[in-house]
Amino acid sequence: MGAKSAYCGLTSKSDGLYLYLVPAVENGKKLEFRDVDLYMNYMNVDYDKVAVNTAIGSLTERVEMKVAEGKLKFPEDEYCVVSLSPDKLKATCMFWPPADGGANLTVDDILQKLRNCGVRFGFDMVEIQRHTLEKDYCADLVMAAAKMPREGKAAEIIYNFNTSTNTRPRVNEDGSVDFHNLDNINHVSKGELLATLIPADDGTNGTDVCGGILKPQKVVHKQLKYGNKIDINDEKTQIFSQVDGHVVLVEDRVFVSDVYEIPGDVGPSTGDVEYEGSITVKGNVVSGYTVKAKGDIIVEGVVEGANIIADGQIILKRGIQGGNKGMLQANGNITSKFIESAEVNSGGYVQTESIMHSRVIARNDVTVAGRKGFITGGYVHAGNCISAKIAGNEMETKTELEVGSDPKLMQECKSLELSIPQMQKEHDKLTTILTTFAKKIQSGEKLDEKIINNVKQLKVQYNELAVEISESKNRLEALQEEIATNSNTGCLKISDVIYPGCKVSIGSATTYIKTPTQHSRLVRDGADVRVAAL
Repeated sequence: MGAKSAYCGLTSKSDGLYLYLVPAVENGKKLEFRDVDLYMNYMNVDYDKVAVNTAIGSLTERVEMKVAEGKLKFPEDEYCVVSLSPDKLKATCMFWPPADGGANLTVDDILQKLRNCGVRFGFDMVEIQRHTLEKDYCADLVMAAAKMPREGKAAEIIYNFNTSTNTRPRVNEDGSVDFHNLDNINHVSKGELLATLIPADDGTNGTDVCGGILKPQKVVHKQLKYGNKIDINDEKTQIFSQVDGHVVLVEDRVFVSDVYEIPGDVGPSTGDVEYEGSITVKGNVVSGYTVKAKGDIIVEGVVEGANIIADGQIILKRGIQGGNKGMLQANGNITSKFIESAEVNSGGYVQTESIMHSRVIARNDVTVAGRKGFITGGYVHAGNCISAKIAGNEMETKTELEVGSDPKLMQECKSLELSIPQMQKEHDKLTTILTTFAKKIQSGEKLDEKIINNVKQLKVQYNELAVEISESKNRLEALQEEIATNSNTGCLKISDVIYPGCKVSIGSATTYIKTPTQHSRLVRDGADVRVAAL
């Protein structure tokens, strides 16, 4: 049968008006005094409230109680009270049975009562029809319910880089702290996705039972904030880097730069620095650390025994004190206030005010000018010209000055001279093998499929090696021609004095300075180095 609520009703008998109380079935709602009192007030019947309340408290079976003399004047139809929740999210109906032959409410009757109370939306037709068939009295039955709004979702920005600013050094297995590899730069490449905006979902409106709009909670809207050197797609949902460089997030705004600025020293607080763009160091570079950049490197302080490596140029505003450990290497030019006890390799020129006990190699010129303008000790090589005020010193410190072909070119030349014969030997071996198999095939000999596949692979190696040999020979020929040309050119210009202890080489010609020589220009003359006046 199922659960059914307890209820009450009125019926007329010959001796008066009776109130009947019916207990709940199974787990149905128990009768409450307010349910009875509400009905009795509606029916305008005075009754003994204490007696009725006592009967409700002990109700286990149907009870009838005489509450008044006389009878009802007219049959009473099924009675319904409609209640709206304060938030208008639901409308409930409580029903009482008809009395003395009154009529039951129909579906249309219930709908009309709901409408009379302002209900315009969310009618539960299943529940309404169920009541007309099963009759559930003195229970709050939900006959209309609001359509709740669909809640939205706040906008979200997903950053494709580390936005944390907390960088801690790594502890090695032996317990030591690695201050070199701090990994505190967010490197980006040109065209790389930096951030994605997932737009806010505002949700959709709902409707209360009176037809009013139920709005979802407001959500946070966001937009991608960014600086220069950043592209955004047409939908304004993704941003990309325009350059190779680094990216940072500052107060919800994304910034990209191809110049990474270090406000202080490069040392334990920064670790080694490697960057896809250019680097500016406002302080010093401490001994033992490395700064490496795809672009230029500018150091406003002093470089100690550190490594500075740039695909572009290097500018040291206060010079390098290498301690025989410092190294500068650039594909472009190198400019330094001074160079002391360091190794320097430049793909362009080297410009400085002094060189002391260093190994300096430049593909183009080495110019030592300014107030000091001296080269003392070490080895200096320039592809074109070395210019200085003073070379060597009065103590005849050993100083080597060489002008001519780029040492890198000479090393490449030597490498090719060794590798070409080896490649040729391998090529000849492949030629013999392929010739042997060609003869077997021409004679009609049948070869295993695996052997045929091996022969095909050898043929591919043969062709690739032939191309490599040809390209290497052409490169060697070009290098030999360039080296031969540079061997006869180039010069050394000393505007003040060059001291004994200096060894001067131009190409394959070499001379040793025996006496102090002033205002000189050293050039190659045949197999010798000739000293001429500036």
